[in-house]
Amino acid sequence: MTAEYKVQGEVAVISMNNPPVNGLGYDTRLGIVQGLDKALADSSVRAVVITGAGKAFSGGADIREFGTPKALAEPNLRSVIAAVEASEKPVVAAIHSVAMGGGLELALGCHYRIAAPGAQIALPEVKLGLLPGAGGTQRLPRALGVEPALNMIVSGETIKSEMLAWVPEQKLFDKMAKSADSLLEEAVALAGKMAAKHADGAPLPRLRDLPCSHPQADAYFGFARNMIENMAKNYPAPLKCLDAVIAATQQKFDDGMATERRLFSELMVTPESAALRHVFFAQRAASKIPDVGKDVPLREIRKVAVIGAGTMGGGIAMNFLNAGIPVTMLEVKQEALDRGVGVMRKNYEARVKKGRLKQDKLDERMGLLSTTLDYADLKDADLVIEAVFEEMGVKEKVFKALDEVMKDGSILASNTSTLDVNKIAAFTRRPQDVVGLHFFSPANVMPLLEVVRGDKTAKDVLATVMKLAKKIRKTAVVAGVCDGFIGNRMVEQYVRQAGFMVDEGASPEQVDKAIEKFGFAMGPFRMGDLAGNDIGWAIRKRRAKENPDMKYSGTADLLCEMGRFGQKTNAGWYDYAPGKRKPIPSPVVAEMIEKYRKDQGITPRKISEREIVERLVYSLVNEGAHILEEGIANKASDIDVVYIFGYGFPAWRGGPMHYADHVGLFNVVAAMKRFAKNPMDDARFWQPAPLLARLVAEGKTFN
Repeated sequence: MTAEYKVQGEVAVISMNNPPVNGLGYDTRLGIVQGLDKALADSSVRAVVITGAGKAFSGGADIREFGTPKALAEPNLRSVIAAVEASEKPVVAAIHSVAMGGGLELALGCHYRIAAPGAQIALPEVKLGLLPGAGGTQRLPRALGVEPALNMIVSGETIKSEMLAWVPEQKLFDKMAKSADSLLEEAVALAGKMAAKHADGAPLPRLRDLPCSHPQADAYFGFARNMIENMAKNYPAPLKCLDAVIAATQQKFDDGMATERRLFSELMVTPESAALRHVFFAQRAASKIPDVGKDVPLREIRKVAVIGAGTMGGGIAMNFLNAGIPVTMLEVKQEALDRGVGVMRKNYEARVKKGRLKQDKLDERMGLLSTTLDYADLKDADLVIEAVFEEMGVKEKVFKALDEVMKDGSILASNTSTLDVNKIAAFTRRPQDVVGLHFFSPANVMPLLEVVRGDKTAKDVLATVMKLAKKIRKTAVVAGVCDGFIGNRMVEQYVRQAGFMVDEGASPEQVDKAIEKFGFAMGPFRMGDLAGNDIGWAIRKRRAKENPDMKYSGTADLLCEMGRFGQKTNAGWYDYAPGKRKPIPSPVVAEMIEKYRKDQGITPRKISEREIVERLVYSLVNEGAHILEEGIANKASDIDVVYIFGYGFPAWRGGPMHYADHVGLFNVVAAMKRFAKNPMDDARFWQPAPLLARLVAEGKTFN
């Protein structure tokens, strides 16, 4: 049963039991209504408590039913809430752990609410491009007040129950329980007390009956609209949330509910909501590996070692310290160690200064860090991650040293962003224990982790690092072995196209502005300056030896020959004031590009914003199709996750593969055929990948 029914004295207890978060699927909804009917029919039952078994009250809709007939089948959530609200016997929601989305809306439909301390309360639908669709926008403002409710609904952020209990004049929680352990006992007592209070037939309190207003409504909502318009930009849901809350203050409850439902339906068909829902499911699906089931045993990770105290090594170490896992950091020189530890401490101190971290937490995390110059001191680590220079000879020395000292069963990981993990594994006598863990810079901030599966990487190693990624709050995606894996292999084609367009007549700032207007966090030239143009230079030199036929623009090499490596030298594709990150168009670079065109006999042409966007995005799509065909990525949605969480692709467009599906693969290929006719471009690259051509022929999509 997904909703259990028990009677404690004169109180019926309905416990949702649909792990892991008691999603409100059809069987659970039906179970709640059946339990309520049973309680109402039993004369010995005077009140009802609704709670959740296990680790949640309810996390809301059951995502396993999204898009299926069961999701809409009666009783739907609105029907369940209406039945609860109409109950002649008091219904108490006993909230603990998690009450989000539909789970919170169910609680809002109960007559009384008691919450355990630390319960996470949220209406996060806006993050899926939607708004609460079962009365959340109408009841929460009545329970909490217009301003705090609007903030919760528009942001979708989670707030602890005790914080909400402090809101002046709130009617969200009638009582705070002493603890989660005593919650049910206190809820049953409250239900009995309320049954006695209403024994004479006095009406039960309903949030729908409360007034909803703001003392300065016109001024407040005008201010809120301006703020939301400035912040939401490409996301339509926040403004619709505002409209729904305004309706709560201006319309009768039932009319407000109708407005909420209309706005919800309008959002459901927007491409932005479709994209955000795609990302939601894609992020969860990324952890599912076809041949690695839940029964694969995990290795225990109690201690971690990091080789290298530079920017990447320090950032990687911080992830584990934040999760309470001790880290030993190794460097070849004490000065490098001291410098790296100092940077880590400064990063933590900056968070303390901003109020995002308490001093005792800083001390606790730094206390978990130890340093060494001796590989032997790493021998007991369960996982070691190298973050040294991106050169195979350097990696070889590190992994041979690790192979000598690490205990049996240790996982040996490389943070390489492009190099062959199979070759790295071959430097050891334990290739089954070797895996790629490609963190993105800054490693303590960026959410993506590319997990590179070598040919001999053991399944338990893969399962262990995927579970560990969740613990350190990373979104992990499995990639196969190839040059650049998923993300960097695709971004090479993206950067090549940017270079070709500069050759043909565009300026770096024109290219960046066009793709940033499309929604990218930053354009290819700003990205190069941030990462370091010398990194791409080194890769191109290696590529030239391995594949001399690969065509590139010459301007990037000329830039590096001038020593313009980006922000770290205050000069790259842009100029930078010392210590500042704001890009300033460079006359020196403009002159270099102009000279290059003349030397190459190129007559510059005007390039449209549309062409810039299509060439950049479709280069990602075509290379992504090759990656899928080769099995480097398990599924198209994994590529979308990589690009949204690692490369700044706009989430509201769903990732490159989802966006291609939205545009239509036929239209993508038609554009590629146009690009192939451009004599300045690489016609070979624009031949559609076999998978892409096949999908077009069959009328199918990537996802």
